[in-house]
Amino acid sequence: MEDSVDKPAAGAETPDIATISESMVRMRMLTGRRIITRLAMDQLGIPLELTHADVIKTVKWIAKDGEVTVGAIAEMMRIDPSRSSRLVSELVERGMLRRAASQSDARRTVVELTEKAGDYFEAAERAKYDVIRAITADWSPEDIALFARLFERFITEYENVARARGK
Repeated sequence: MEDSVDKPAAGAETPDIATISESMVRMRMLTGRRIITRLAMDQLGIPLELTHADVIKTVKWIAKDGEVTVGAIAEMMRIDPSRSSRLVSELVERGMLRRAASQSDARRTVVELTEKAGDYFEAAERAKYDVIRAITADWSPEDIALFARLFERFITEYENVARARGK
């Protein structure tokens, strides 16, 4: 005997799935406008281009797993190595990055974040938390906790699906 709960036909979407999809589009549009990055740069008074901020974030991300090279930055950002090299040079001139000799191979040059870049990340975190606090200002602590758990779960599964599909 079939379950009496109505199940959508294969390929049909429930209203909740459609709402999640639409919300993802809206979030992508907001994220694409780079509101938090712009707020952080404004707070610090740092005259950076958005691409510079991307390079700084990329260096921080890659550094979690080891040394950062110009080539690794290019690969992660999916840009031409010569463009990556130019961006790194501009950020070195602005005091956000420094070049250093590799600890594993002194012939190689690696890229490191400076204290000024650390200040940028702190300002970015403050800006992000300020935005999140403003968004959730009238939410109950229970709603915030529930959203935090579900959003983390959603993003983790999103990453898993993307990895499984080779993206």
